[in-house]
Amino acid sequence: MRQGIFVLLCVAALAFALPGCSSRPTDSKDKTPIKVACWGTPEELRIITSAVAEWQKDHPDIDVRIEHTNYGDYVSKILTRIAGGTPPDIIFTEVDIFASFYEKAAFMDLTPLIQSDPSFKIDDFFPEVVKRFTRDGKIYCIPRDTAPFACVFYNKDLFDEAGIPYPNDDWTWQDLLETAKKLTRISDGRVEQYGFYTWAWQNFVFSNGGNLVDDVDNPTRCTLDEPKALEGLQFYADLVLKHRVTPSQTSLKNLGMQVIQMFMAGKIAMFGSGVWETPMLRKINTFDWDVAMFPKGPGGVRGFGTGGSGYCILKTTKYPKEAWEVLKALSGDYGQIRFADEGLAQPANRVISEGEHWAQSPKLPLNKKMLNEAVKYVTYNPFNPNWRMVMDLYLNPELDLVFTGDETAEQAIRKVTPKINKLLQKKE
Repeated sequence: MRQGIFVLLCVAALAFALPGCSSRPTDSKDKTPIKVACWGTPEELRIITSAVAEWQKDHPDIDVRIEHTNYGDYVSKILTRIAGGTPPDIIFTEVDIFASFYEKAAFMDLTPLIQSDPSFKIDDFFPEVVKRFTRDGKIYCIPRDTAPFACVFYNKDLFDEAGIPYPNDDWTWQDLLETAKKLTRISDGRVEQYGFYTWAWQNFVFSNGGNLVDDVDNPTRCTLDEPKALEGLQFYADLVLKHRVTPSQTSLKNLGMQVIQMFMAGKIAMFGSGVWETPMLRKINTFDWDVAMFPKGPGGVRGFGTGGSGYCILKTTKYPKEAWEVLKALSGDYGQIRFADEGLAQPANRVISEGEHWAQSPKLPLNKKMLNEAVKYVTYNPFNPNWRMVMDLYLNPELDLVFTGDETAEQAIRKVTPKINKLLQKKE
């Protein structure tokens, strides 16, 4: 499962540092060094370093060093640095990686700093993502962005050609299916244009009233084997197998195109993903497009998976006061506004997300304001450091068999549920 821009691998293969975000020498003895570990695309890094450089104009006594690491090696390298006594002061994290670091007791409790700082208002942030970064009443991470998997991008021109009304935020699974059928073109048994594609299978579980586990915050067993979850999974698989409105993985490989490229080429009419796809989609100059909220399930239920990210201070820092000031800059208005303006991320700060740089912005997609509502219906991945292992070892391989029609959802999930439960209950 993709996690969007927050989990993309950067094109750089090696870690690198971006020292001296101000013009002053970085080896000055009167400066406090604050090391910030992160991953991200060049575009993200440009925004981060720009935000820090702007902030350092008024804080010449702190030397911020941005240290970039490839996402695939990020957790292991940071843990190695902590064990070796050379940790960064601040780390960037997303909502799933956060669980891995938290289990290692790596973070400083930020609650006292938040409570004693009148310039910082945690209440301005979406409570859903703040809650994800809170354990036992203590806040360990300040969110930078949130990322519901709630976007269905659609090609307006293809809708117009077919004489079909554009989707609205109150549509249902059945509306999606009927629309996708009308927008799927088959010639001589071969699909030339698909009606819909999304990788976010979990949306069909959540919006059907199902869940991945019994308790997201303290999971002890997998609940994908329950009827509502199985029904949602099978509906998703049948978009390929039964209705032929969604390309199979084999079809995508044969075409040699990524899904976003197919959407941009007019070969997929509707594309479900996250808002992080926006910068690429803004390059489209051959048709008009917009976004609608992922449809409600048969019972009128809304539900989406989600990503999101933020910054934490490691409890090993020697400079907690200075690290807090840097953390506020990294998660502050400047950076969030820049990410919003470029369409890379929905601000975690609700005030910014509701304002001129996001909900009221005239930039495409015009309906991105719906994500402020979508945040209310997100479900995070289980808070368990073994969940990524669950996905890699068990869920993804079995779901591949479901989506190719080699197994039904029930056959696959019942096979792996006992194994998943063992991993969830395993103590580190």
